[in-house]
Amino acid sequence: MSSQDSQDIVTATTAIESAPDAKTRRYDRQLRLWAATGQSALESSRVLVISASATSSSILKNLVLPGIGHFTILDHAKVSHSDAGNNFFLEGSDSIGKYRSEEAVRLLSELNDGVEGRANTRTLEDILESQPEWITSFTIVIAHNLDHSLLHKLSALLWKDSRYPPFVVVRSAGFLADFYIQFHEHTIIESHSETSPSLRIDKPFPALRELALSLEYDKMDPTEHGHIPYVVILVRALEDWKNSHGNSLPKSYDERQQFKKGILALKMKADEENFDEAEAQAYRCWTETKIPSEIAVLFSDPALSADTLNTNTSPFFHLLAALKEFADQSGTHTLPITSTLPDMKSDTQNYIQLQRLYKARAEEEKQAFKSYLRVPVDDAMVDSFVKNAHALVVLRGKIWGAFDENKGALVESLSTMPKETCIHLALSALSLLQASDTSVSPSAESIRARMQSIVGQSIKLPDEADDAIGEIARAPFSELPNTAAFLGGMVAQEVIKMITKQYVPVKGYCVIDLIETWTGTIGA
Repeated sequence: MSSQDSQDIVTATTAIESAPDAKTRRYDRQLRLWAATGQSALESSRVLVISASATSSSILKNLVLPGIGHFTILDHAKVSHSDAGNNFFLEGSDSIGKYRSEEAVRLLSELNDGVEGRANTRTLEDILESQPEWITSFTIVIAHNLDHSLLHKLSALLWKDSRYPPFVVVRSAGFLADFYIQFHEHTIIESHSETSPSLRIDKPFPALRELALSLEYDKMDPTEHGHIPYVVILVRALEDWKNSHGNSLPKSYDERQQFKKGILALKMKADEENFDEAEAQAYRCWTETKIPSEIAVLFSDPALSADTLNTNTSPFFHLLAALKEFADQSGTHTLPITSTLPDMKSDTQNYIQLQRLYKARAEEEKQAFKSYLRVPVDDAMVDSFVKNAHALVVLRGKIWGAFDENKGALVESLSTMPKETCIHLALSALSLLQASDTSVSPSAESIRARMQSIVGQSIKLPDEADDAIGEIARAPFSELPNTAAFLGGMVAQEVIKMITKQYVPVKGYCVIDLIETWTGTIGA
């Protein structure tokens, strides 16, 4: 092995020459999930949580531990006996009578000394009237079981401008809950899709084709023959097939079986795993390398129109516009190739040779891609965009509450997902009843009547409504520790997706039933 090969192995495996620092050790597991870019986004985030309930505290626990930059709890209430009994982030009877926000901040801050926490004991009504810009200055806003009228005011405020932060609405009662993320637009480069980028086996670039055609199987010794990477084997096999079949690919089932048998017939020895691997991956030869349909749809996005695209447009859409132009001009109508190769049966020398070819081609195509950019974009963002071009995502959301006002959507949802929709409607009915009269505990009859008023009197509620109504009537004001803990994990996970702009968040209302232990999504 040459010294150059040895160095490439070190580079490829990113060997750590020095011990990791304290931050890397602390966040090691999550850095593997969202890398340094995601961690940086978390550490620069500012989270506003309205109410210091058990659920809110549990959500914050799961945000403080991974290292958000700052959180503020807005809550003017003082700790009651029920708070002390169900919130693990209070000190029992010692916290009673003190401000909930101050107690929760004090104890949550002990979880991570790198996170700044503050308590605000003003009322939300006061801030909405006198200082709404304070709310819009945060990265994301989360509210749990907020008063119905205040919820609508806060939702309307945060919907006024697309630059305002996303708003996470969480509601729970007993063992039932739902949550919704309100946002205008959410773009994701690193969606962590399970779909692998194309290796371009059916459309090999010149250097890869040249390598494959240079193979002389009959002149190789068994060791060399048993370490040819399957990518090279397939490119060569496909070239040979096209030469003998009028330049066409294997099309029918019989042709594809014949093609696979031809690969296995090239074996020198029965135990050559690289040829077995090539036979297993043969589908790549007749799977056309083209623009994925999900990405092709994005090329028609209104944000790419000449009237919309300007210097104030998000860099994401400038990158997307460049990607569209690259695909149109590439000749093969493909996305930029990635230098990332999957693991395969091969020796070091052959693998590194193949990796160099892909890396060189990826660099060439990245430079070509950059030539289509009309505005300056950070190199790190360009690198990430090109690497993940096959799995980009653009989401557009709706204002909270729009689903409940859409009678047609509600009726359709009741027929297709009755359990989920009934729980959502029961929670909405509870919120409306609490807004109209806080002195009376809601009954099953009053909850059903409110649900009926939301969907319309002519619509018959399904039988699944009985279970949802029964649980809400049983525990309308109950905040159970296990429900709070479960919601804390789920909501925090989605908040992290929104902050880091990695992975795809829940769209619509995520409904949780911890009686039967399931979750579902409606109103997307």
